[in-house]
Amino acid sequence: MRLVCASANPDKVAEIQAILGDSIELAPRPTDVPDVVEDADTLLGNARLKAAAIGAATGEPAVADDTGLEVDALGGAPGVYSARYAGDGCTYADNVAKLLAELSDRTDRSARFRTVAIVVWPDGSETAVEGECRGRIATAPTGDSGFGYDPIFVPDDGDGRTFAELSADEKHAVSHRGRAFRALLDALLSGAG
Repeated sequence: MRLVCASANPDKVAEIQAILGDSIELAPRPTDVPDVVEDADTLLGNARLKAAAIGAATGEPAVADDTGLEVDALGGAPGVYSARYAGDGCTYADNVAKLLAELSDRTDRSARFRTVAIVVWPDGSETAVEGECRGRIATAPTGDSGFGYDPIFVPDDGDGRTFAELSADEKHAVSHRGRAFRALLDALLSGAG
């Protein structure tokens, strides 16, 4: 099965390919397709916008995801705005610094990552799933692997290390994206959706 990946984020594409393995041929996003404006107010909405745009541009089934980090003490923020939490054009480090500053006086550091993964088919039908990983926000970044909020997210299903301290295989085993894309793979291979 071949899917065109809607993401232009090389870190995310590498994770998706590693999780899907050889069962799915993940074609790269065409370079001539402009960025998709992610202005939906839900993760599913943004994932759908990306997959539908890439599918329309290529005429092939397209896969997309959207991920949000939801921090309980911040009422679920940054949520759908996780990638641009510190503003447009911000870096991963900018987002981490802003989040740590906002939690500096908080004792409740519980959080969850949620990923929605979707395939939009050429006929307009879709297959969508969700993956979640509960955890907590560390007080300082640790580890050199991963990307985004990985240096400050400690999964409940782990051994106290942040995502950035885990090997790729260890992270994929417990992460929100790992869970979402394994569920998507199961749905695709079983013919669901």
